[in-house]
Amino acid sequence: MRLPDTAHTTRPWRIHTLAPDFRLEDVWELPTPGGPGDLERLVRQMSTGEGRFSGATRALFALRWKLGELFGWDRPETRVGARVETLRNRLPADLRDGPSGPDLAAVPFTSVYLTDTEWAAEMANKTVHTVMHIGWVPGPSGGHHGQMAVLVKPNGLFGRAYMAAIRPFRHLVVDPALVRLIGRGWQRRAS
Repeated sequence: MRLPDTAHTTRPWRIHTLAPDFRLEDVWELPTPGGPGDLERLVRQMSTGEGRFSGATRALFALRWKLGELFGWDRPETRVGARVETLRNRLPADLRDGPSGPDLAAVPFTSVYLTDTEWAAEMANKTVHTVMHIGWVPGPSGGHHGQMAVLVKPNGLFGRAYMAAIRPFRHLVVDPALVRLIGRGWQRRAS
């Protein structure tokens, strides 16, 4: 379920001080009920890239990767460490010396940091530098669950136009499919 921006902005996440130049694109509640120490389990699940998207979502991803190949959006010189500096360079000592967490297997996100309540991973290409932030939050009935926020820093006018063009597809197809995929993986691992 999509959440209001305040579900992310009112929490004392460390990402707020590390990425003040990024804007919050959206926030999603993840169907991952658990206990207070289960964030690492969720991170491990997400990093493996298990599960498959539906046909429509797979088709959108295939189209995006093909366009990226044709127009050079995803070339090595556009990535984190080349076009943009990694957010790891902004980390205070306690986060820099702590675990960064695993990189994602299925998509080109590199882990930035991992705490007991937060995980952040980043990626960049010619269009945008983005952060996927996963927070572990208490639920209304006493349990905990994951919350995913997407933060973006578009690359110029082209990046802003690209983000505006894909927003409806992300909100209506891609992100809800990702939330369902994460939930199915969580349920599968729980049983």
